[in-house]
Amino acid sequence: MATSSDATLHPMAPHFIPSWMPNADGSDPFLMAMAVLVVLLVLGAGVFYLTMHALPEQMAHGVGSTQIQIISILALLALFTHNNAFWILALLLAAINLPDFLTPLQRISNALDRATGSTEPPFEMQTNYPHHEAPEAAATQTEAAPKYAESSEAPTKEG
Repeated sequence: MATSSDATLHPMAPHFIPSWMPNADGSDPFLMAMAVLVVLLVLGAGVFYLTMHALPEQMAHGVGSTQIQIISILALLALFTHNNAFWILALLLAAINLPDFLTPLQRISNALDRATGSTEPPFEMQTNYPHHEAPEAAATQTEAAPKYAESSEAPTKEG
C-alpha cells in the first residue's frame, strides 16, 4: 500500500537527497561549512604571516640592544612596505652576531684622556650628559669636573 508521501513524489525524482543540498527551510549546511572554513583559513594564514615576520626578532632575542633595534625596524619596514629585501636583511642580521666595536673605541678614548691629562672623568664614569639635561643640571656637572681633578682618583700625566 502506498503512503501519502509516495503519492506526492514524482516517480522520476530521486528518493535520496545528499546532506549538503539546501534544505526546504532555506538552510544551506555546505555554505555554512565553507564560510567557517574560509574564516579559519584566513585567520590561520594571518597568524602564519605575522609569525614569519616576527622570526628575525625571535632569533635575535638576547643580542645587543642596537642590533635588535635595527632588526625590529627592518622587520617593521618589511611588514608595512611588503618589501621582502628588508625582511631578508633582518633575518641575516639576526643570524650573524656583530662584533662589539664600542668597547675598544671607549678604551682608546680613555687611554687618550689619560695620556693628555684630561680633567674630565673617563667615558664610562660619566652618567649625566649636559645635552640631555636641563641647564641647571649641566651647570652642576661642570662644577663637579674640577672636584674630580683635585681628587686622588684623577689621572696623572706621567712623563
